[in-house]
Amino acid sequence: MNQLQLFLPCAAGVEGYLADEVHAITGLTGQDLLVGRGGVLLRASWRDALLLNLHSRLAQRVLVQLAHRPYRSENDLYAAASDVAWEIWFTTRQTFKVEVTAQHSPLTSLNFAGLKVKDAVADRFRAKSGVRPDVNTQWPDVRIHLHLTTDEATIYIDTSGEPLFKRGWREDKGDAPLKETLAAAMIAASGWDPLGDNPQPLYDPCCGSGTIAIEAAQIACRIPAGMGRRFAFEKLLPFQAHVWSAIKSEANGAIQTSAVPIFGSDVAFRMVDFAVRNAERAGVADAVQLRGGDALQRMPPCEQPGVMLLNPPYGERIAAAGTAGRSAGERMGQVERVGRETAQTEDGGEFFSQLAAHWKKNYSGWTAWMLTPDLKLPGKMRLKESRRVPMWNGPIECRMFRFDMIKGAVRERAAKPGEPGPRDAG
Repeated sequence: MNQLQLFLPCAAGVEGYLADEVHAITGLTGQDLLVGRGGVLLRASWRDALLLNLHSRLAQRVLVQLAHRPYRSENDLYAAASDVAWEIWFTTRQTFKVEVTAQHSPLTSLNFAGLKVKDAVADRFRAKSGVRPDVNTQWPDVRIHLHLTTDEATIYIDTSGEPLFKRGWREDKGDAPLKETLAAAMIAASGWDPLGDNPQPLYDPCCGSGTIAIEAAQIACRIPAGMGRRFAFEKLLPFQAHVWSAIKSEANGAIQTSAVPIFGSDVAFRMVDFAVRNAERAGVADAVQLRGGDALQRMPPCEQPGVMLLNPPYGERIAAAGTAGRSAGERMGQVERVGRETAQTEDGGEFFSQLAAHWKKNYSGWTAWMLTPDLKLPGKMRLKESRRVPMWNGPIECRMFRFDMIKGAVRERAAKPGEPGPRDAG
C-alpha cells in the first residue's frame, strides 16, 4: 500500500489549484504529481490517501486506480476486473456497487458494461472462497468506478464514499446551494490567504447559507474539510484505526483561532439563520460574523480594506433586493425564494450597476471577486475587470471576475443624460 496510483477528480478549471493543494498536503512533486484533464494523478501511499480525504477542499473524491488497459468489448472489461485482487480490499461480508462514466465509448450500453464488471468481481470472490459479496445500489460499503474512453478502461476503488463536497456541516441550505468544493475553488483562485504574512478580511455580501464564509473560516482556523464526516476507506481492509486516529489527532492539534475577520450577509434573514446554524456545526461560529442586509446598502464590515468574494444574485434574488427592512410576514412571502447561491442567467443590469456604484463610493481599497456565467457582467457593472478566471459550476461555464476598488480614486462625476458612465473604479 506504499505505492498507489491515485486519481482525484475535480471541477474543470480547478486542476492547477488542486495540484497545489495536494503538494501542500502530501509534499509530492514532479512525476509523482501530474495535472490531468478533470483532476490530478499521483503516486502516493495509503496514508496520503487518508490525508487527502481529510484535508482536500477541492477534490471530489480520492480514487485508487486498480486497472488500466485497452478494451474493445464488454468481455475485455470482465477480464480486466477479474485480474484485480479484490480480496485485499474488502470481504464477502461487505456490499458493493459499480458506477460507470464514459467519454466517447463505443459500447452501446454503459449499464451492461457495469454489469460485466460486477459479475467479474462476484465471480472472483466465488472462485476463491465459494461465497460472493452482495450488491447494494443505495448504500454500498464499497464503490467501484469504471471509466471508459474511446478505447481505454480504468477501474478504481473509491476511498471517499460520499462526495467530498459533503463536509457534514451543511444541513440548512437554500434552493440551489453552492457546492463547498466550488466555494473553496473560488477562495483558491482569489489568492486570499488568512495564514500568510498579510492576511486580509473576507466578506461575502450575498452569503446565502454561508458556504463561502464558512469555508474561509475553516481555512483560517486550520479545520480540515473532512473533520466532521466519515469515509469509505474506514470499511476497506487496509484501514488501521490507530493510524487514522493519529492523523485526526494531529489535525485537531493544529486547529487555531482565526487571525483575520470573516463576514457574511444576505438580504434574506432566513438564509442568515441557516448560515449561523451551519457555522455552528462547522466549528466556526466564533470566527465568522453573519448579518442580514441588502448588498446595495451594507457598508464595509470593518475599517481595513479586504476581499469580497461572492456568487452574485440574479433573477428572483434581484427582485427581492431591498426587502431586508420589511416586516417578517412580507419577508417570508417574498424572500422565501431568495438567498440562493447559484447564479441564474436573467439580466440584472440595473442591480449590478447600482452595486458597482455602491462599492465605488464606499469600498475604496477593497478587491471584489465574483463568480458568474454572465460574460457581460463587467459591462453591466460599468467596471473593468483586472482578471478573469475560467471556472465551471457543474455543467455551467463561468468566469471569476476581479474588480479593484482603487484607493483614493477621483470622485465619480455625474453623467449627463445619454452619456455613458465611467467604466473603471478609478
